[in-house]
Amino acid sequence: QVQLVESGGGLVQPGGSLRLSCTVSGFSTDYNAIGWFRQAPEKRREGVSCISDYNGSTYYADSVKGRFAISRDNTKNTVYLQMNSLNPEDTGVYYCATDQFNPRMYGTRWCVAPAFGSWGQGTQVIVSS
Repeated sequence: QVQLVESGGGLVQPGGSLRLSCTVSGFSTDYNAIGWFRQAPEKRREGVSCISDYNGSTYYADSVKGRFAISRDNTKNTVYLQMNSLNPEDTGVYYCATDQFNPRMYGTRWCVAPAFGSWGQGTQVIVSS
């Protein structure tokens, strides 16, 4: 059974940085995709950044390009999301998710919640002065 545990959320001032971590256990590393999603109050869950072993592709939402960076350490089964230049619109619960699929099935914007079947509990990020 796949388990994902997120950490690293918190309260940060606008312009600040946070690094989220997601440790994954109980899954196969073959052809897996893993990603970060966020959900603000009364908004739909959106894909922030995803990375795929299937074809090596990486996705970033337009709103975070140039500010966020996803990375993974396979020796620790951990995926990171480095978030810089945070603004209040980045506030939300950040979730880590994983599944095995070919990103090409979903086109260029393949980092979508329905593609992922295993989810963590989330970590809260609040950007406020």
